[in-house]
Amino acid sequence: MKRIMFAAAAAGLLSGCATATMPVNGFMYGNVKAPLAATAAPEQATRVGRASARSILGLIASGDASIHAAARNGGIREIHYVDYESQNFFGIVAEFTVVVYGN
Repeated sequence: MKRIMFAAAAAGLLSGCATATMPVNGFMYGNVKAPLAATAAPEQATRVGRASARSILGLIASGDASIHAAARNGGIREIHYVDYESQNFFGIVAEFTVVVYGN
C-alpha cells in the first residue's frame, strides 16, 4: 500500500502541465488564434507587433506577453486591434503570443 501511495504522489508531483489560454483545447496539441480587442479605427493597420510568454512543464514560465510590449515591439502608437495566438504541445511546452495591429 505504501508503494502505491508513493507512486501516486510521485506521479502527481512530477507531472507538470504547461498550458496556455485557449478557447478550445486539444488533448495532444493545440494551435489557436483568436481576437482579444478591437477599436473603431477608420484607417487600415500598417504595422504588427508581437510579444510572447512561454512555459515548460508548467514549472518554468517567462516572457512579457502584454499589449504594451507587443505595441512597442512593432513601433505602434495607435492600436487598431489585438489578437492572440496560443500553442500547447502535450502539456510540455506552451506559448502565448499577443499580436497588436496598428500605426
